[in-house]
Amino acid sequence: MKGYTVHTDGGSRGNPGPAAIGVVIGDEKGNVLKEYGEYIGETTNNEAEYRAVISSLKKIKALWGKKEAKEAVVKVCVDSELVVKQMNHEYKIENPQIQKFFLELWNLTLDFKEVSFTSIPREHNREADSMVNEALDAQGSRQQLF
Repeated sequence: MKGYTVHTDGGSRGNPGPAAIGVVIGDEKGNVLKEYGEYIGETTNNEAEYRAVISSLKKIKALWGKKEAKEAVVKVCVDSELVVKQMNHEYKIENPQIQKFFLELWNLTLDFKEVSFTSIPREHNREADSMVNEALDAQGSRQQLF
């Protein structure tokens, strides 16, 4: 059985505003296997947080395959209390846009042996946060060139 620890972050500059996601995928020993940031356009902080988690699970499946994903235990560490509490059934989901992201994420969890969601302090999520800011900064410099 394979284990992964995933740190994700999503953020927007303005709410809504230019947004990006950051993902750091590690193995059960803490070795970083993959990290990336991606600009995702104009959206809210909450949508960016969900999209970061969704992207991380899709990336695990793409990199290591569906068969390994089905046997994998994934611990998702997020500094978004909203995402963690909604995925752990502690908060209701009233926003229709967030409901769509919740359903997509919930369905993705079924492709794995186990997926857990843990809330972590922002200071323990620096690498994923850095990926978000790098993606936003890169997008900002591209826009200024044209």
